[in-house]
Amino acid sequence: MTAVLMDGKSVAARVREDVADQVETLVEQTGVRPGLATILVGDDPASQVYVASKRKSCVAAGMLDLHRHLLATTTQRELEAVVDELAGDPAVSGILVQLPLPDHLDPDAVIARIPASKDVDGLTTASAGLLARGLPGLRPCTSAGVVELLDAYSIPLDGAHAVVVGRSALVGKPLAQLLVARNATVTTCHSRTASLAEHTVRADIVIAAAGVPGLIDARGVRAGATVVDVGIHRTPTGLCGDVDFHSVRAVAGHLTPVPGGVGPMTIAMLLSNTVTAARHTVSR
Repeated sequence: MTAVLMDGKSVAARVREDVADQVETLVEQTGVRPGLATILVGDDPASQVYVASKRKSCVAAGMLDLHRHLLATTTQRELEAVVDELAGDPAVSGILVQLPLPDHLDPDAVIARIPASKDVDGLTTASAGLLARGLPGLRPCTSAGVVELLDAYSIPLDGAHAVVVGRSALVGKPLAQLLVARNATVTTCHSRTASLAEHTVRADIVIAAAGVPGLIDARGVRAGATVVDVGIHRTPTGLCGDVDFHSVRAVAGHLTPVPGGVGPMTIAMLLSNTVTAARHTVSR
């Protein structure tokens, strides 16, 4: 068996096209054009690349690019004042603070100031509470992207046994909740899980989001299972994920590549969250 590769690039492209259509419909019907405010503090090279990609995608979808670039010496009070300003600006549909912040800043305190209605990263406690209660809200982009990718490949979730390896607030925890909401039976594993392969090998769907290169290999995958690799790591030989791609490809039914799997879905879902936030603002 050779796994079907789940092409996140093509699925993300379809999502972005749909978002662009939604943007133009919203503008035609209401005169409101969604606006995404990205905040970058300092000049970290990786963060600059990530933010530039998000801004480019935002403009391509027909949204307003309301970027703020602040000095690395920006104080906590100054940064929070910028967030507060954007929170009160009706032109801003969504606010995204690029992490990590410089060491002297408290990211949790900054994120907490973003209204849930503009929290397009889905990171605030309020957004997490809405997800936990099963109420409408903006979901973390990577987690939502994984579910979107599974749907695109018609992977059954209702009644499926899914194992999520990782319990971060950014991916693992919200992803487990999203899968439960779709009637999957979910097991959450993590760094303290004993005999990890004994859990994953029984799963219909394995999602690796632990941040450990090559953590999941063929011994931990049932024949025909779907394997989603959220991890991405730079190594001397190139990029790799949390899954040992070559061994798992020989046994899995579906598998995401790294790169080109989950990664493209994250920005696509950020755009989807932004147009959703704009639409809800208009309807209030």
